[in-house]
Amino acid sequence: MNNAVLRVGIAGVAHGHAHSYIAETRLIAGASVAGVWDPDAVRAQAFATHYQVPVFTDLDALLQACDTLMIAAENAHHHAIVMAAAAVRKPTLCEKPLATTVADAAAMVQAFAAAKVQLGTAFPVRYSPAVRRLRDTVQGGSLGQTLMVRATNRGTYPGGWFGDPLLAGGGAVMDHTVHVTDLVRWIWQQEVVEVYAEAATRLHDIPVDDCGVMFLTLADGMVVSLDASWSRPAESYPTWGDVTMEVTAQHGIVNLDVFGPRVELYQKTTGRGQWVGHGVNFDGLMIADWLAAVRHDRPAPISGVDGLRAVQVVDAAYRSAASHLPEAIIDIG
Repeated sequence: MNNAVLRVGIAGVAHGHAHSYIAETRLIAGASVAGVWDPDAVRAQAFATHYQVPVFTDLDALLQACDTLMIAAENAHHHAIVMAAAAVRKPTLCEKPLATTVADAAAMVQAFAAAKVQLGTAFPVRYSPAVRRLRDTVQGGSLGQTLMVRATNRGTYPGGWFGDPLLAGGGAVMDHTVHVTDLVRWIWQQEVVEVYAEAATRLHDIPVDDCGVMFLTLADGMVVSLDASWSRPAESYPTWGDVTMEVTAQHGIVNLDVFGPRVELYQKTTGRGQWVGHGVNFDGLMIADWLAAVRHDRPAPISGVDGLRAVQVVDAAYRSAASHLPEAIIDIG
């Protein structure tokens, strides 16, 4: 496969990242878009027409036509699509969260391990230069022991299927816990062992939570606080969300803003401010890294296990929000 053109299939286009994935794939030499499929045939056709790519009415047909699959479907569909890809041994990059339950995520990881092909989780924030600098600093030891981390992943309510508990599997806690969880695990090389969380629906008339605050306890006792919410007003807030960390350590304090540097733009035509990012494109780096791993038969840069660990934290957070007590991570895979 090293010299062949990699044919990329896109399964599910409900998530906004589907637009980024197809755009970034087209910029990579040696890759092409084989086509798209979606459980909603009308949505699939509209997407395919817009990007002038083939549309498939059958997932199995798309799997036969591609060398690797990228999934941007609603959360609830991830499990079925991933299991279908595992059955025909197609390397698959799945949007986060990997699944809506720990059991489904574990089954997906096990299926790909048995198939001996790569399962990846889409965590593009790892490709932030600021995140990588923080990781190097922490791992290098110059900060000494990290004492605590205060993190945020706040944003605006995305609308649509994100407010459907059957399709999304949860609300803001489901949507906005996983990125920071993955960064914490990757930077500090530790697992989360316990979660205390409170979640509620206070800002929107929707059947899922729109705000959540939690404390993640790591294996060495370090505590990470996280605001995972859709608490920013969609009418005026400049962007969909943020990822920040304030790291307090023995020998210093570090403040991380993943989506900086940026230009703040204000204009009469939009009625709201805008954050215009510049510099590194996280999605582009992630897609290029994924395709290189597939081409050279290397392990997934960000694995299905990484996705599973984040789902375990979400699961503990929802159990804690229901019990109002700290809840241990349930490890079934």
